[in-house]
Amino acid sequence: MLSPARALTFLVLCLLALPTSAGLRAGETAGLRADDGSARPGSNPDLLTRRWEAIWIVPPGTNSFGFGVYHFRKTIDLPSRPERFVVHVTADNRYQLWVNGTRVAFGPARGDLNHWRYETVDLAPHLRTGRNVLAAVVWNYGELAPEAQVTWRTGFLIQGDTAAEAAVNSGPAWKAAANPAYSPIPFTHAQMRGYYVVGPGERVDGTKFPWGWETEGYDDSAWAQAEPAVPDGRAHGSPRPMGDAGNRWLLVPRSIPLMEESLERLAAVRQATAVTVPDAFPRTETSFTIPPRTEARLLLDNARLTTAYPVLRYSGGTGALIRMGYAESLYLPRAKGGDKGNRNEVEGKEFVGNYDEVIADGGRNRTYSPLWWRTYRYLELTVATRDEALVLHDLHGVYTGYPFERRQRLEGAPPVVSQILDVGWRTARLCAHESYMDCPYYEQLQYAGDTRIQALVSLYATGDSRLMKNAISQLNDSRTAEGATMSRAPTRQQQYIPPFSLWWIGMVHDFYMYVDDPAFVREMLPGVRAVLQFFAAHQRPNGSLGPMPWWNYVDWTTEWDGGVPPRDANGASAPQDLQLLLALDWATRLEEALGSRAIAAEHRESAARLRASIKELYWDPGRRLFADTPDRKQYSQHANVLAVLAGLVTGGEARDLVTRVISDKTLTQCSYYFRHYLHSAVNLVGEGDRYLGLLGEWESMLARGLTTFAERYERPGDPSRSDCHAWSSSPNFEIFRTVLGLDSAAPRFARVQVRPFVGNLERVSGSIPHPKGEISVRLERAGHGLRVEVVLPAGVPGEFSWGATRRELAPGRNVFTAER
Repeated sequence: MLSPARALTFLVLCLLALPTSAGLRAGETAGLRADDGSARPGSNPDLLTRRWEAIWIVPPGTNSFGFGVYHFRKTIDLPSRPERFVVHVTADNRYQLWVNGTRVAFGPARGDLNHWRYETVDLAPHLRTGRNVLAAVVWNYGELAPEAQVTWRTGFLIQGDTAAEAAVNSGPAWKAAANPAYSPIPFTHAQMRGYYVVGPGERVDGTKFPWGWETEGYDDSAWAQAEPAVPDGRAHGSPRPMGDAGNRWLLVPRSIPLMEESLERLAAVRQATAVTVPDAFPRTETSFTIPPRTEARLLLDNARLTTAYPVLRYSGGTGALIRMGYAESLYLPRAKGGDKGNRNEVEGKEFVGNYDEVIADGGRNRTYSPLWWRTYRYLELTVATRDEALVLHDLHGVYTGYPFERRQRLEGAPPVVSQILDVGWRTARLCAHESYMDCPYYEQLQYAGDTRIQALVSLYATGDSRLMKNAISQLNDSRTAEGATMSRAPTRQQQYIPPFSLWWIGMVHDFYMYVDDPAFVREMLPGVRAVLQFFAAHQRPNGSLGPMPWWNYVDWTTEWDGGVPPRDANGASAPQDLQLLLALDWATRLEEALGSRAIAAEHRESAARLRASIKELYWDPGRRLFADTPDRKQYSQHANVLAVLAGLVTGGEARDLVTRVISDKTLTQCSYYFRHYLHSAVNLVGEGDRYLGLLGEWESMLARGLTTFAERYERPGDPSRSDCHAWSSSPNFEIFRTVLGLDSAAPRFARVQVRPFVGNLERVSGSIPHPKGEISVRLERAGHGLRVEVVLPAGVPGEFSWGATRRELAPGRNVFTAER
């Protein structure tokens, strides 16, 4: 631990290193920048530092803290169609912005009140000479808001970039009205068979809905003038760097691109009751009729899990109740522990899921889509008509997610490996939106432990580091006075998992190794120091951690209560101490390269003391294993894997330890989540040829019909609850790092390591993106050797290692034969 004098020095250095404003570096015009980071020509940098002319607005009489859906409209006249018409827009909780009947943006990208995002949009392509109508829908879910949705009060804000766009500025010139058609449908944890915090469903009474509110021809003459959302002149938009902001929303530009949206047709009708469905439905737009006084049910299969806006188009059916329910999978009847069986099977199973409802008003060609996207493979449509038939014209989805582009490639592996990669990629994509998400159905929360693995998958698959950078920033922003990050961010409920603060340090170190942005890493160093200072306050004189506050989750195992590993009466726990040791080592490297050598020396000294204590406390020479606690009665794969990754054992001893840990079923086993670290240890000690043989649980999930990879299993081969958890997509990183052997050998990926483990494969090839282009590898057996081709980006050298061969790699194409 730090001495008082050194602690004071440490604190001073932390304060000196603080950036001028969190999330926005001095001189940047982020948010007035293109997605590639380049400044947009003609952007107005004043909006980053001064009070906006636009004010936050609401309809008169709004309950600012309760549930509500609100509409806003403004007409502007333009003498000619502009080439550029840039606006900045945001809302609390959420909004959609429309121009002349076309939706042009939705947001804001999630953040917290101290970093409230706004979108920057060029409306010029949607404008015309003469009259133009801007319209927005804003909603506040109140107390039922998703756990990931931070909120203060209802409000809408839009600001023109310059005087040329000032006519759009939100204020009393905008008209506004509450939409009385909406009411919330809350869901409990018990209903959803697990922790469920993604917000309510919607009940929409079509007889009260202002159909066409977003179109040019809608008559808004009965709407009132909008009012300030905050009284006493405090409603003006306030950029975060501005002094004495008048309200809680401290505005920062959105740092990630807009989400992707694409048409997605449902695949099949699996069950139909009381209605005859055309063969072409739902694969194509096909109308059919549900007769009067009928209770019809359709179970539709999307063939794979998705995150999408369901879109329903219908006519007539006055008073009919339409319900759309959403489920990842169906449940076995009277199932214990949420058993679902084979995900492809539907007969004899129960549909359990969230849902939305619409009451038809009898109008023609009505279109309903919920305000927020839904997660589903199975969509249950029920319709209870009254005295009038309802005509169903179409039901489809609009997929949405972060606009990742898959750039990695693998050829020559067994078909099941390709299938694992495809399903893993879908898993990762569905868990990536405006933030990473642990799971899209139940929580939609960005947890540090999950996100570290998700970010590595993203980097190896796409090379796009923006969502990773956003995640690191948001978790850093969540730190409180104690110094630890929250377990997840953004979040309304403060939840702390101390080990996840350590994995956050791992994320910063990963970013340092794989992304060429040292300035951002340097900005994170005060946060790294604060986290370690928090842990230092709980270290005993020998460096081992004592009793820790909050939820010290490590992994979902059947032996550990709540995922927390065993501890002795003094709080000593090997998995806990080993995670701290890893973080100290990562922080030492970061400080030596980009921070303070004095702090690096402090970290190194603390790590050395802890390293010695771990060996003394937990190493059992009789079993040749690290125990979970000093009494050496409980043992896990986790403690031994982390000991290898932390360098407590090396060389042949580490290889022997990992080999025994893999086969010893008496140890507490790593779940899907922590198998990433087990597989990392397998790679590190040179046992990577085993890797493809360790993917049996992933093959089991495929055999059970999962189209994404699950959160956990209650017992091997039996996943339950969340069918889509991004930490289980770790093979999409590990296959490329282990089989092809591709890894970073220097900060900023400035040097490449190629250390392949081809196992029994005769030939394999593939590529991953790199900050300066692409790395490709082709490997083919030649007798006892290996024919090798490695192509590196310009200016990027590397090193090759296989068997007895050690070889320097030059930028460009390298061709040679390696000997075992």
